[in-house]
Amino acid sequence: MSTINISLPARLRSFVDEQVQDRGYGSSSAYIRELIRHDRDRQLLRGLLLEGGESARLGTADTPYFETLRGRARRHSPE
Repeated sequence: MSTINISLPARLRSFVDEQVQDRGYGSSSAYIRELIRHDRDRQLLRGLLLEGGESARLGTADTPYFETLRGRARRHSPE
């Protein structure tokens, strides 16, 4: 694993320390890694949403559409 050093003002360092303590992280590094993962996932989701918004419309999202989606999800979900 690579190492990166960051400098934080005292107030931010205190905040990080509180998060580590209150939320059960093993270290400040674990907390920062989690923040980075969340940001990466947020950016990925944003990209997918923008891509979907720019794609051609395939149909109406009405009751039958959602019933079909629910049926597909039920067939693929472990029970």
